[in-house]
Amino acid sequence: MPQSTHINPMNKVIGNNLKKFRDANGLTQENLAEYLGIGRSAYSNYESGEREMPLALLEKAADLLGCDLDLLLEENAETVGNMLTCAFRMDNMSVVDMQQIARFKEIVKNYLKMNRLIASHECK
Repeated sequence: MPQSTHINPMNKVIGNNLKKFRDANGLTQENLAEYLGIGRSAYSNYESGEREMPLALLEKAADLLGCDLDLLLEENAETVGNMLTCAFRMDNMSVVDMQQIARFKEIVKNYLKMNRLIASHECK
């Protein structure tokens, strides 16, 4: 009897969002896998939704892709699409280059979060 392959719907959502952000940033699966310190086939399984991506890898991927972790879990395609406008393309970069870009994007994300917090306190 053939074994049934069942893909967890949330893994599929995460995989689709990873692909959208990866493409928007001009990265290949090989680039992202190398940055994450895993093989391309393992990354491919995460992106296809066949395997659940560990939280630590999701967080690291979100840093490089320039999005908050919760956006990788977002099921609303419009919300994801709106955030894709913030992505910028990266070509021919080493892992060290990608680490520096991820750090920069983390600084920008934290700055934006702080501004939102300040604005919400000023309104009260």
